[in-house]
Amino acid sequence: MIRKIVAWLAVLALCTGAALGAAAPGTGREAGLDLTPEEQAYVQQCGPLKVGYVQDRIPVSFQDENGELGGISRYIFDRIQQISGLEFEYAALPNGSVTYDYLLGEGFDLITSVEYNKENLNANGILISEPYLSSRKVVVAREGLEFRYDADLSVAISTGSQTIKKVLGRIFPNFVLEDYDSISACFDAVSAGQADLMIQNQYVAEYWIYRPAYEGLTVIPVLGLEDQLCFSAVVAFGEWDGPSQEDGQLLIRVLNKAIARLAEDEVASYTIQAVMENPYTFTFSDFLYRYRYAAVALTAAGVVIIALTVLLLRQRLRSMEDRAEAKARGQFLSTMSHEIRTPLNGLIGLNYLMSQKLDDRERLDGYLRQSTATAKYLLSLVNDILDMSKLQEQRMELARDPVDLELMVSTLQAIVQNTMTERGLDFRVEAELPWPCVLGDEVRIQQVLMNLLDNARKFTPSGGQVRLRIEQSRGGDGAVLTKAVVSDTGRGMSEEFQRRVFDAFAQERDTVSKGNEGTGLGLPISRRLARLMGGDLTFESRRGEGSRFVFTFPGQPVQPPEGRGEPAPAGGKARFPILVAEDNELNAEIMLDLLESEGFETTLAKNGREALRLFQESEPGTYGAVLMDLLMPEMDGLQAAAAIRALDRPDAKTVKIIACTANSFAEDRASALESGMDDFVAKPVDIDELLRKLSQ
Repeated sequence: MIRKIVAWLAVLALCTGAALGAAAPGTGREAGLDLTPEEQAYVQQCGPLKVGYVQDRIPVSFQDENGELGGISRYIFDRIQQISGLEFEYAALPNGSVTYDYLLGEGFDLITSVEYNKENLNANGILISEPYLSSRKVVVAREGLEFRYDADLSVAISTGSQTIKKVLGRIFPNFVLEDYDSISACFDAVSAGQADLMIQNQYVAEYWIYRPAYEGLTVIPVLGLEDQLCFSAVVAFGEWDGPSQEDGQLLIRVLNKAIARLAEDEVASYTIQAVMENPYTFTFSDFLYRYRYAAVALTAAGVVIIALTVLLLRQRLRSMEDRAEAKARGQFLSTMSHEIRTPLNGLIGLNYLMSQKLDDRERLDGYLRQSTATAKYLLSLVNDILDMSKLQEQRMELARDPVDLELMVSTLQAIVQNTMTERGLDFRVEAELPWPCVLGDEVRIQQVLMNLLDNARKFTPSGGQVRLRIEQSRGGDGAVLTKAVVSDTGRGMSEEFQRRVFDAFAQERDTVSKGNEGTGLGLPISRRLARLMGGDLTFESRRGEGSRFVFTFPGQPVQPPEGRGEPAPAGGKARFPILVAEDNELNAEIMLDLLESEGFETTLAKNGREALRLFQESEPGTYGAVLMDLLMPEMDGLQAAAAIRALDRPDAKTVKIIACTANSFAEDRASALESGMDDFVAKPVDIDELLRKLSQ
């Protein structure tokens, strides 16, 4: 799994977004495609072209669950159809060697994923296009194999890729080439030791190698050996000089012109999409045994990948409507790859070290602390991405509740003081609050202030000063304008960077390189939140002298709630049976272990219907609480909670039901409460927060 994540991110780091053109109205193809009159007539007169594809070259080409062509080739065919006006229908080719007699007999017009090489270019009866996809070939071999170009090694070759035998025979004359029916059969042969190695397309190899049976295999890049894929027109040998050959040449000419319109970043985006949509899936049992101490950290990493996948899909749809947004998506992917690669590299290294030091408890504790800190950074990245997405789409809704500003400021000071002191900074807070309680969104106000204070801490060297001053003034409409000023004596910002400081992912590289890592989303999110509140976020900065950020927001003054500032009662140590409804095996195992380690008795229900049955069959008062996932088979958590509340027994109305789910949006929280649940905890679960809720 770890190698798989790295492979995905390697693709992200190498690729940028897609660029799409606009269609010419009424022509069936895009404007600007320079076709001759003969070519235009061919496109208008020819019907749907039957395309044959290899069905096991995931993610390049394969047969999807609906029996259709999937993968990179499908994206490119759809785009070529849009550009040229040609129409395509698709049929999978059988595994093994496919003859031209078969292709002619079945009425194929085109074959996709044909290798672009000298042998195919010079072959009699073959018309091939220019390459539409370029990658590299890699060697797949058992770990420990010494690969040499002049060695006498046996090589497994798929019978569907016979022209590669001539290429390899010319480059590696000492290799012994052996035929196998399919790509998976080649992998089986190498894994079983029947062949020393196989040579395959990089994307295909990186998909298959994550099958558990192939754990002992590794990928070795082959310098200078490219894998260029093109289309081949099917032309009858007897009609090489006749109409069939002429149509074939016209078809290839149209395809070549359409291929020329495909930008490199456009093909790269299709590659990203195909790789991310078609991961190799397998169980977590082996993974959990080897890396059980890092399960929580890797779960957080998985959340990041899932969030990134969702954003990629969203960005791809938007890119098909607007060329400028497609370019922005490419910049986003590149930046996200950079931001995720560093902490993931740390997690991968820590997981390896943990597997090597299972008997060294002291080192394991240190590694776990570092893994937890890294996982929290990845989680904050996910939260920032979701916040930015909701703000950009104007889906962010602010609360209007009484905000105790004095209590919030004192809480902020307590949270930040230790980190400021550890960095050697003089941190002070001044507050003049004639109206200490106003209507607003306390969480979002605190989020903006925390972002500003955290930036001041990171970019102020030891011995410097950080100040937070909050003051208020009365507005003309009766509202109170609260102004929070965060100033520091840090390194400040260059004039060039100040022009883009509120751009998403903007970071001044000379400060980032000195350990001040971050997503570059804090300030853009803070300014959008400030303006959503009806205020603003402005700044002044001078290089070498420091920065001063001013955050303003209006709010109607209200009376403070009773008991404000009083500490919440401490939770008791009483422990009681808990019913846990969770369908994911890994999440269930983690939750049960966490609760049992705190002294709770637990019962697991694998879906909402089972949770309802277990509660209904128990004696009244058996369970002190129910932890309910929202998305489960047979009966979801919302239905199960409502059904429990409807039972005719005394504890059905009083048992505490807490939603425990990765669906963390405000609408999910509202749905949980409407179904009869009492509280809400988002995944990844903060165990301290969960224990506080259980103790109430």
